Amino acid sequence: MAMEAGSIVEGKVTRITGFGAFVELEDGKVGLIHISEVADVYVNDVRDFLSEGDTVQVKVVNIDGNKIALSLKQAKPKSPESDVSPRTRRGDFRRPQRQLSASFEDKLSKFLKDSDERLTDLKRKTDSKRGGRGSRRSD
Repeated sequence: MAMEAGSIVEGKVTRITGFGAFVELEDGKVGLIHISEVADVYVNDVRDFLSEGDTVQVKVVNIDGNKIALSLKQAKPKSPESDVSPRTRRGDFRRPQRQLSASFEDKLSKFLKDSDERLTDLKRKTDSKRGGRGSRRSD
């Protein structure tokens, strides 16, 4: 079977680096899963998700000459568990890394409220340093 962009293939992780993981595919070809294509969450260390020798299903993102770009996260269907960091999946429930998505309007409203409060505080502090309102005396 000829490998082409968009196809799902199986491979074996042969080497892990700071920027991704190399996967040996069929016919001895080697592709790279970039760190940004490992998971839907922030990946600090690829070793949190993959180990050398793992057999993985990956999606071929791009083939450029001898370079084969692969994606682990695009090969898997999205699941509710993908919102949780690997630390939480391993059983450390002290600080779950679940991110709640708020709508744009909610975020904007919160920003405007915080900004208004900061400006009000700044104005109060500035006025008190200048003597405040009505502090001028006429001679």
